Amino acid sequence: MSEIYIVAKVDKDDDFSIEKPFINYNLNDNKRFTYTFWKQKFNNLPKFFSHAGLDTFYISLVVLGIDRIISRDSGIDCWTRTFKVYIPVLELEKWEENKVILEEMLNFLSGDIWEFEFRKRNLTDYEQRVKDSIDKANTQKVDINKICMFSGGLDSFIGVIDLMEQQKKSDVLYVSHYGGGKGVIEYQKVLTNNLLSKYPFGVNNFYSFFASAKNGIEDTTRTRSFMFFAHAIILATAMDKKIKLIIPENGLISLNIPLTNSRLGTSSTRTTHPYYMTLLQQLITNLNIEVSLENPYQFKTKGEMIQECLNTDFLKDNIVHTMSCSHPDQGRMSGNTVTSHCGNCLPCVIRRASILKADIADTSTYRDLDFTSGPTARVNLMSYKMGLEKYSEKYSFFRIQNSGPIDKNIREFTDVYNRGMRELAKFLEGFNESVLS
Repeated sequence: MSEIYIVAKVDKDDDFSIEKPFINYNLNDNKRFTYTFWKQKFNNLPKFFSHAGLDTFYISLVVLGIDRIISRDSGIDCWTRTFKVYIPVLELEKWEENKVILEEMLNFLSGDIWEFEFRKRNLTDYEQRVKDSIDKANTQKVDINKICMFSGGLDSFIGVIDLMEQQKKSDVLYVSHYGGGKGVIEYQKVLTNNLLSKYPFGVNNFYSFFASAKNGIEDTTRTRSFMFFAHAIILATAMDKKIKLIIPENGLISLNIPLTNSRLGTSSTRTTHPYYMTLLQQLITNLNIEVSLENPYQFKTKGEMIQECLNTDFLKDNIVHTMSCSHPDQGRMSGNTVTSHCGNCLPCVIRRASILKADIADTSTYRDLDFTSGPTARVNLMSYKMGLEKYSEKYSFFRIQNSGPIDKNIREFTDVYNRGMRELAKFLEGFNESVLS
């Protein structure tokens, strides 16, 4: 398929069009997209969101929607799609100056080719009403210094525990997102309730958002992390100070190095890859958004994160409530009524390897403990085994470049990759080739 033209809109009254055939994508059309951001109460924020923050947020939603509604099968190589997006922004000059870095960032993140054409807009009537409400509100304003991403996964839960153990005052916001499935939100709610019971923080420290494209047909959704981070970034712009955005992710997953060349596609996501994070930081800095991105676990394996958690007893009690699986809802298709880990996808295997490394009881539920649930599980195991057979520490310096360029902290990235691979090898040595027959 040739270049796909999308006219994006954030206002129901926007009548912009182009002469070429295009997809009309209005975020306020419930048949196209649904999101809950504006359903939150914001009167306790110090000020209204910055224009650049609003633009970043809407761009991330549009990108996620496009990513979902256009199948990769339509790409020239059945993977790479070519998009030209016409989108309204408040900060026209800033986005025209940063068009190239936005496109480069998204090209890397999704593996597609993105081009943007910006046009000027003003605040919508609804945005103006929210702004006026915040400006006039007499409620006590929050005083926030940090925002932490809280997905409900094991890494993010450790990140929240560590922050709550370190922070004696409630100056951190925890931001969650859930998509179309039920699996993630169930785990997030249980963890949030248990955290509130354990630590002296209030429910106002937690924000949970929903955003989903209607009629989505593409499941790779590589751009989801941009949308997730953009929710935190827009909140940060309302704090009237520089905010540290904590993104807890273990180093091995962050590097996202495919175990074999056959897994360079959908299995090699770049959710928190250092190169992507560098581009995102450069973009928001150029936009004068005062947010600094930080992954405090960049050079830790998942097993090391568990071992060094600042409250391991609380972690052990709640590890069963964390969700690491890349497709937790699939069990429902087989008649399972309870959401669980599949047990054989790469995030599940790294999770199981890390818990073994930490030498604690794994109370999690896995639909497949021994890679015998079907062809996909067997292929996964074979891929992991092949990757480990070809793995050599001697070539780790080159391997860490496979998912994207790394030119800083090369020794630290190489070391965490090697330690992560050793965790994985230790776990997989318990599964012999007879499983594959």
